[in-house]
Amino acid sequence: MSEITRPTMSAARLSHIASTNSFAKEAPYSYTQAMTATKIGYARCSTDKQDLTAQRQALTDLGVSEDLIYTDHGLTGANRARPGLDQALAAVRDGDTLVVSKLDRLARSVPDARTIADQLEAKGVKLALGGSVYDPADPMGKMFFNILATFAEFEADLIRMRTREGMAIARAKGKLRGKQPKLSDKQQKELARMHATGEYSISDLAELFSVSRPTVYRTLQRTERQISP
Repeated sequence: MSEITRPTMSAARLSHIASTNSFAKEAPYSYTQAMTATKIGYARCSTDKQDLTAQRQALTDLGVSEDLIYTDHGLTGANRARPGLDQALAAVRDGDTLVVSKLDRLARSVPDARTIADQLEAKGVKLALGGSVYDPADPMGKMFFNILATFAEFEADLIRMRTREGMAIARAKGKLRGKQPKLSDKQQKELARMHATGEYSISDLAELFSVSRPTVYRTLQRTERQISP
């Protein structure tokens, strides 16, 4: 069951809406862009509300007003039907910047990322990934964005492949029982390595390895005991 968090109406949002009035539309482009450029934030998590809170905090640290952050909870990055993202894309206007903490919060595949980039380019909107800003209309910005999207998709595909291989080996050995697969030693080490980088939350790892959050916690505890003298 997905949950969409809709920003409440405030002074920042009223200002954002007011900037679309007839006066703003008739004013010179440079003036309206300077006066109305806004940062719109988007956050997404699959299951972990704490991760969503961390993303919201990261967005406010990047200068996004709390009431201009749209969120999707309980939806994966592979699911394109994300109402919160659709609302964020509908809210941005010419000169605005869509801000997300990481690319994988926005898209998990190259086609999806490019579709979103095309929408932003058509509206004259820039994209901020963390502290880096990319302009989809700029050839260099588009190139870097496509490279990041390619690596994000490759990483997700690689993890899924390793997970499938581990499950196949477990089935062959008769060790896989029930619906909850156990991770192989190689997968456990990879999970621990990714967690140690600080770039992946528990929810991220659970989603990527197709396991539950408790399984991720147990795996991390197990690997810590193996490392400890």
